[in-house]
Amino acid sequence: MMKLSAVIITYNEEANIGRCLKSLIPVVDEVVILDSFSKDRTLEIISQHGLNFIQREWTDYSDAKNYANSKATGEFILSIDADEELSPVLQQSILTWKNNPSADAYQINRLTNYCGKWIYHCGWYPEYKVRIFKRGTQWKGLVHEDLVFDNEPKVEKLKGDLYHYSYPTIDSHLKKVLQYSKLTAEKKFKAGKKYTLLWHGILKPWVVFFKKYILQLGVLDGYYGFVISAFTSFFHFLRYIHFRALRKANR
Repeated sequence: MMKLSAVIITYNEEANIGRCLKSLIPVVDEVVILDSFSKDRTLEIISQHGLNFIQREWTDYSDAKNYANSKATGEFILSIDADEELSPVLQQSILTWKNNPSADAYQINRLTNYCGKWIYHCGWYPEYKVRIFKRGTQWKGLVHEDLVFDNEPKVEKLKGDLYHYSYPTIDSHLKKVLQYSKLTAEKKFKAGKKYTLLWHGILKPWVVFFKKYILQLGVLDGYYGFVISAFTSFFHFLRYIHFRALRKANR
């Protein structure tokens, strides 16, 4: 049977880590946890599950994940966030797959819980992401990191959802919008991208809202579908503001 290592990076995840670990332990052969010196009960909860952890100062997402992956011993790695959980169907799919792996990487469909409601529209579902891959594959990117393969991989999909408990409150979503709009603006600026007031500052936020709420049927997710669509639009507006500030500061 294929040996599978789960890899998690944590920082102050006491609200999530227990749920995540409970879903992993019956399925994987090893759990590698890299913690950035959590100040809450995260480490206590990890220890209660009989697991060890590694501590290291935070650098960035890709570097942290690559470092944690280097400590894994399984032939394949399951990369999972602390606020995610394997559904029962996905657990069974992974157990079945371990007996007969046939691809280089595997996509898993993520279903997001937003303020207690499962979101099936807004472009959030289905959301397939490569989460199982051969050890040695590297992550790249400071924000919204991606996997980089040496050769074109054979990719298959596994049945079942990966539950994602993203934002317990609207305030937590707003905080992430403020944080990521600045980080992605810095990334775009360093990459030499060009932003314009008419498109990126005025038109694109409205286009994004229309796409999320109308074309991707966010309206069917009720009030939270509206909030998600509005915050996504606001993210693009803020990113333009941050980008413009960077451009002015570097003239």
